[in-house]
Amino acid sequence: MLKRQALAAAMVGLLAASGAAHADDIFSDGHVDGDLRLYNFNRLYDSKTTPNASAFSVAALINAQTGTFLTGFSVGGSFATANSLGTHSNELAKVDTTLAGPNNSIGTFSQAYLQYQHGVFLFRGGYQYLTDDPWMGNNDSRIIPSSYNALKVQVTPLAGWNLFAIREYSWKSRTSDGMFPDNLYYPSKYDGDSMYGNNGSLPLHARSAPGTWEGGTTYVHGGLNAQLRYYDFMNFARTAYAVGSYVFDTGTGFNPVVGAQYVAQNAGSDNRFTENNTKLFGVAGDHVKSRAIGGDLGVVIPNGRFDLYYNKVGREQGAVGGGALISPYTANYGTDPLFTTSMIRGLVETGPGRAWKGKFTYDLLDKKLQLTAAYAKYITDYRGTSHDLYVDVIYHLDGYLRGLTLRDRWELSNGGIDNLNPTNKTFVYNRVMIDYKF
Repeated sequence: MLKRQALAAAMVGLLAASGAAHADDIFSDGHVDGDLRLYNFNRLYDSKTTPNASAFSVAALINAQTGTFLTGFSVGGSFATANSLGTHSNELAKVDTTLAGPNNSIGTFSQAYLQYQHGVFLFRGGYQYLTDDPWMGNNDSRIIPSSYNALKVQVTPLAGWNLFAIREYSWKSRTSDGMFPDNLYYPSKYDGDSMYGNNGSLPLHARSAPGTWEGGTTYVHGGLNAQLRYYDFMNFARTAYAVGSYVFDTGTGFNPVVGAQYVAQNAGSDNRFTENNTKLFGVAGDHVKSRAIGGDLGVVIPNGRFDLYYNKVGREQGAVGGGALISPYTANYGTDPLFTTSMIRGLVETGPGRAWKGKFTYDLLDKKLQLTAAYAKYITDYRGTSHDLYVDVIYHLDGYLRGLTLRDRWELSNGGIDNLNPTNKTFVYNRVMIDYKF
């Protein structure tokens, strides 16, 4: 495993080896950026037995990377912190622990990596964000993104075409203060991990997660955007994922969109769920098997876009969760790449079944104001039929306040069975954020 001490020693050694003659370039060619944010999250329940929960936070994320030395090396890091200013309730049930955990403050180094980039070749090792990775992404609707202790190699033979391989060893969730050999199926406080907002279905005595191997390719050219990835979430699921979309340029301003996605998962009896007789959606299994398909029909219009999405996850007899999709780093976060996933949840969280979603986005005031509305319906085998209505309002200021963004996300979920929402009543989630990027 790539240890923090080894990485730090490598960074120091390489910086020293670069020599004083390069010191000016290392720092003058480097850059620092980040975010300052203010959050106010509210979880509002119609349930008479579950209290409403909220969380307020002021937060900062700082990213830094040196200039290059020794023909392509650089060092980068990120620090994130959030503080509720003592506003959290003394009753844990009334705190939205998904924002920064149960405490009033949290701070962590979310990145600390060594990078080498030269020509078409890229290597990065250490604590890092796997930006744009659909199943191991940043999950960054909070100030503290998910990050991973990983090695990544990437080659770009042509503009828009990438080939890559990743070995991930451990990870840091959005509420964790360090790297841990677990994932979102482990309970909060597993191995001392302050991980909240997770699935937590495995017992505390479950063996740790050995990490992930990933390889794949992405290609973007003109109206085509496609990717093919293979993940070995070791002792969880081997996953093949393919997705692609094409925007037809008609020259009229009204451009049709078509898209498709496919997921196939398998694992034998050595998966962590079977080892612990763990049930997903009330169903245990002696193996993992899941199949999902998806489609997108849409149109890009002047200043906007409309899409109609569909997904289906097939039921599989004898499989864990009856064929549930296994997503170790997005389950309960609602950040998986399925077309029909909503802000609160999707088919990863509701289990085998089908879903459709309509989404409309429109820009006003020279793109300073962005409005999004969506409606999703989930018809599932184990959690019944539920409906999600979503509204997202984003306003980007300009002039002296350029970089400042106001955002209000609101989603209502109702329906479902087996306590999909507390006592199967309506659940409203409202997330307000003020963000300043620098």
